[in-house]
Amino acid sequence: MDILVADDHQLIREALCNVLDGLAEDVSVFEAPDCDQTLRLADEQVDLDLVLLDLGLPGIGGIETLTHLRKTHPALPVVIISAHEERDTVLAALNRGAAGFIPKSSSTPVMLNALRLVLSGGFYVPPHVVVGVGGQASEPEPTSPPSSLRSVRDLGLTGRQLQVLALLMKGYPNKLICRELDLAEGTVKAHVSAVLKALDVDSRTRAVVAVEALGLTLDPQGQVVPERNQG
Repeated sequence: MDILVADDHQLIREALCNVLDGLAEDVSVFEAPDCDQTLRLADEQVDLDLVLLDLGLPGIGGIETLTHLRKTHPALPVVIISAHEERDTVLAALNRGAAGFIPKSSSTPVMLNALRLVLSGGFYVPPHVVVGVGGQASEPEPTSPPSSLRSVRDLGLTGRQLQVLALLMKGYPNKLICRELDLAEGTVKAHVSAVLKALDVDSRTRAVVAVEALGLTLDPQGQVVPERNQG
């Protein structure tokens, strides 16, 4: 497994390398202290499995580096590792195509579980972004949901599709959704497609941002809570 760690602080890179030792037995880590070297290594190391990217990276900046990586290496997952974990910062990274956002304050077990989730095809969003109260996503179109959507009812999703949406919000890949809901993979894919279409988005990460903008909430079991007595 080949992973690129991009951070301008050597101590942070060393700490992340120590964390990655617990991810798998055969992890090879490449290090980059700035944006230019990050992009160069991403081009040179064609077998990279993952990029860990600091938003404060010197050069064109972490967000622009993320945008460039998504354009030039769309199949390469990029996870943001940042000391800034404000909701708007997280949503901005997700909107640009990050496969996950891990605050640097996270514990080693949380980091490892988040990275395993991303490597399995899912994505990781900090819990305070998924279930936090108050604040609206400030992202512009096309991430924001259509203005005609005012409640969960307006999405036109079935109960099962709402369950799939709740698991998408928790970062579950299709295989885990299949296991959780006891559904065939083809059925889950169809439900995911219906959810993305209803939210007018083209990716799971944009779906998370759109749901935040719509103001939908999840109950303690991770299910979408429909609004009551509307209309």
